[in-house]
Amino acid sequence: MPLIDMPLEKLKTYMGSSPKPADFDEFWDRSLAEMRSIEPRPAYRRVETGSRFAECYELTFRSTKQAVIYAKFVRPRQAQGLLPVLLHFHGLSGSSDSWKSLYAYASQGYAVASMDCRGQGGKSEDVGGTKGTTFSSPFSRGLDGPPEDLLCRDLFLDTAMLARVVTMRPDVDSERIGVFGGSQGGGLALACAALVPEVKLCAPYYPYLSDYRRVWNMDLDKGAYEGLRYYFRNCDPLHEREEEIFLKLGYIDVQNLAPRIRARVLMGTGLMDTTCPPSTQFAVYNKITSPKEMLVYPDYAHETPKSHDDRVFAFLAEL
Repeated sequence: MPLIDMPLEKLKTYMGSSPKPADFDEFWDRSLAEMRSIEPRPAYRRVETGSRFAECYELTFRSTKQAVIYAKFVRPRQAQGLLPVLLHFHGLSGSSDSWKSLYAYASQGYAVASMDCRGQGGKSEDVGGTKGTTFSSPFSRGLDGPPEDLLCRDLFLDTAMLARVVTMRPDVDSERIGVFGGSQGGGLALACAALVPEVKLCAPYYPYLSDYRRVWNMDLDKGAYEGLRYYFRNCDPLHEREEEIFLKLGYIDVQNLAPRIRARVLMGTGLMDTTCPPSTQFAVYNKITSPKEMLVYPDYAHETPKSHDDRVFAFLAEL
């Protein structure tokens, strides 16, 4: 089999190459304190979608920088008692999952919420206000300001705020939370699990937003990671600030958040992935200290085998 990255045995021990800021944990503790100080003011609007067994709502709430965030929320109509809740996060440039896709989880007795990322294809509010480029990949937004201006910092906090909002509901069990998603959604699922210790199950597949220097060194700063190439070409063509930039990206690198995860993790990756290289994914996985399992698909790239969808469904059913 051809290799686009390290051999599998080396991937299993790879611990990443991007730096971690010395005040990383203090930064995220401060950020979480800021998020908790915000009154989210959740609002649910009932919508009719044609489902005979699911109640569907459009959910809005306030998050950091007072942005209004949108999510779809679905619960079974006839459910009794407290419901386990699943949080779904979408891929780069996309939006929340379809109502139809969420029915599968409601049919099993879950509440499920799927969030629109701010500044992408859905209805969440992008409040802007950052200095420097706003073009291309989300992780490059805010690189010219303090780390609190990084867009991904707010995206990560939005996931934690979503967990806070849905567990405020009297019909939801705050001790049974699962998170899942692919690519950017996988990175956000990991971030949510790291920032919300109550998360019990985490199912990311081919996660994005990890080990930026490794992507750069592999010359794969294109597509989802094109923000690296764009930033250096337009904002630092002599690479005079290279170390500063990679260190700042360390605040929003999910491999650095991984040790905070307490949930049980099921991760999937394809060894032919040139969008989010396998080594960047193993850099996260190898730093997770909670119970975990990695499903490796040698012939797959940045894509999900149908069988993996079924494995994720069965895994999340353990809630």
